[in-house]
Amino acid sequence: MKLNRTPLKVTVAFVFGAIIAGSVATAATNSTVSSVVVCADNRTQALTLAKAGVCASNKTAIQIGSNSINAKSISALVTPSVVSIAVKATSGSGTGSGSIYQTNATSSYIITNNHVIESAITSGTIKVEFADGSEIPATIVGRDRVYDIAVLLVKKGNLPAISIGDSSKVSVGDEVLAIGSPLGLANTVTQGIVSALNRPVTAGTSDSISYVNAIQTDAAINPGNSGGALVDAQGRIIGVNSAIATLTSGGTSGSIGLGFAIPINEAKRVIEEIIATGKSTRPVLGVVFDDVMAESQARIIQLTPGEGAIKAGIVVGSVITSIDGVKISNRDAAIVKIRSYAPGAVITVVLTLPDGSSKSYKVTLGTAPAI
Repeated sequence: MKLNRTPLKVTVAFVFGAIIAGSVATAATNSTVSSVVVCADNRTQALTLAKAGVCASNKTAIQIGSNSINAKSISALVTPSVVSIAVKATSGSGTGSGSIYQTNATSSYIITNNHVIESAITSGTIKVEFADGSEIPATIVGRDRVYDIAVLLVKKGNLPAISIGDSSKVSVGDEVLAIGSPLGLANTVTQGIVSALNRPVTAGTSDSISYVNAIQTDAAINPGNSGGALVDAQGRIIGVNSAIATLTSGGTSGSIGLGFAIPINEAKRVIEEIIATGKSTRPVLGVVFDDVMAESQARIIQLTPGEGAIKAGIVVGSVITSIDGVKISNRDAAIVKIRSYAPGAVITVVLTLPDGSSKSYKVTLGTAPAI
C-alpha cells in the first residue's frame, strides 16, 4: 500500500490486513479493581445495577467507576459488537474490522474504514463475520474517503450494537481497549492508554488521502484492525481504529506503539449522514493552501468566493498559526483541524498577515459534498 508524508515525521499507513492462516498462543491477565458492578444487556447494552454483584445469563457484568479498566469484563461486553470484514476483489483480498452501529428487527448497519472496502466498490464481495463465527454478505450504504469512514448493511437484525461514547471527554492517560481482527485473527483485544489527542494524521494514496484529527494510542494495532473499535473503561466506542505509524520504508509493519483512531464524535456525523442519505458532507473554510510551503506552514494563496474565509476578511498571503487555540504548524495540520468540525461551525482562526502582524478572525465554515 502506498504511503505518504505526514506531520508526524514518521510513515503512517492504513491497517488493512492481508488474509492469513495460522494459529497463535496467547496469555491473558486480569487485575481485581474496586468498583461498582453493573449488568449490560447483551443485545441492547442498557446498563442496570447488579443485585449482589450477580447478573442474569443474558447480561454481562461490568465493573465501572474505578480508574482502571477491567479488560476481562469490557472484552466480554464489546467483542460481540465487533466484526471481521473479508473483502475479495480483482485487486486482491484482505481483512478488516467493523462495529455494529445500529440494528433493527431485519437489518443492521456496520461501520468501518473506507480503505477496508474501497477495492470492492465496483466489483468484488464483502463478507462480515460475527463473534460466533457466522458469516453474511454485506453491501455498501455509503462511504467518505476523506474521513476514511464507510457504512455497510447486512440483512440480519437484533444484533448487539456497540455503545457510543463521547470522544470530547477523552483525556491523555485514559485506559482503552482496541478490538478487532489484526492479521485476520478475529476477536482480538489489546490494552493501552490514550497517548495523545488532536494528532494530525494523513494516510493513503495521492489520489485518495484521508485526514484524521486522531486519538493516538499505544494499544497494539496491526494490519486488519482497521475499522475496529477503540473503547473506553465502560465499553463505549470512542474511536474507529484506522492507521499506525511505522519506521519501515515500504509496506505496513507491526505495531510500534503508535496507533491512530478517528474520534467517534467526528465519525458519528459522517456515519449518520450516510445512513440517512447515502452521502456525507464536509466543512469548508474557503481557502487554497500553498503546496510549496505545505510542510512548514499553512499559507493561503487563494480564497474561494462566497465562502467563510473571504466573508471574514482573511487576505491572501496570510499564514494560519492556530485554530481554536490549537497550534497549526503546516498545511496538513490545518486541513485536519478544519475537517474535525461540522459544516456551519464558527471557529477562531489566528493568522500571521503578509505584513507580519497577527490577527484573529471568526469564520463560519461552509459545506460541500464529501469527495
